[in-house]
Amino acid sequence: MIKIDINKEIYAPNMNMSLNIKLNIKQDSFLAISGESGSGKTTFLRILAGLEKAKGEIIVGDEVWLKDKFSLPAQKRDIGFVFQDYALFPNMTVMQNILFIKNDKTLANHLLKITKLDEYKERYPHTLSGGQQQRVALVRAFINKPKLILMDEPLSALDPVMRNKLQQEIISLKKEFQTTIFMVSHDPSEIYKLANQVMVLDKAEVVSFGKPKDILLKTSGSQKLSFEGELLDIVKVDVVYIAIVAIGQQIVEVVLSENETKNLKIGNKVRVSTKAFTPIVS
Repeated sequence: MIKIDINKEIYAPNMNMSLNIKLNIKQDSFLAISGESGSGKTTFLRILAGLEKAKGEIIVGDEVWLKDKFSLPAQKRDIGFVFQDYALFPNMTVMQNILFIKNDKTLANHLLKITKLDEYKERYPHTLSGGQQQRVALVRAFINKPKLILMDEPLSALDPVMRNKLQQEIISLKKEFQTTIFMVSHDPSEIYKLANQVMVLDKAEVVSFGKPKDILLKTSGSQKLSFEGELLDIVKVDVVYIAIVAIGQQIVEVVLSENETKNLKIGNKVRVSTKAFTPIVS
């Protein structure tokens, strides 16, 4: 069990916030952390890693990481990191980058095979694609078999196809090593696919916590389908208006009446819902 009960004052340009998080997480869980920019997600990961001070307690299994005035140094916390920035040593080969963390060639070769990197192990980071570099970062995080892996939007800079491939590899690594993972993500499909629990932060407060299907699949009334997106444009066509909405990686058109357009502005976050009883998935 991982027990977290922390408080941290966050000083933002326009307001001061108090990050309060109290959780009991089973080890071997996958917790996704979501919320608006500036809501405290990265600060939470940095507190877990011992890179920022906080009040309260963090207990991982039978090991105390934070309690009262005691704080276990970051280098002694059994943690792996995967961030947007791959943070690879440019003067080291793929294999050298991995062995720098733990000198276990057998395990390193096994991980490279799982992530389909075995043929690139003598290459240098600058010769690899972004997806391949992130694979190396994943291997480096797992090779030490840490109790906890922290991921801060590790796949957000990748294209959808590569993101999907790495999601599958994260699932495979998680299953093999039974590691607890905390991952910051804004991608609902990614959260639904990877996580078994979701925590949503808003202004440093936990506003939602639960299973992905309970947090993400929310419709009201008789709505059968509901998607959130960004309003890109409103175009008048004859007597109707067409709303252009970005939903994930797709651009969709929605017919509106003139009255429906009055409260909408370009850039708004909008919800597109339908009451159709026979949706087609193809």
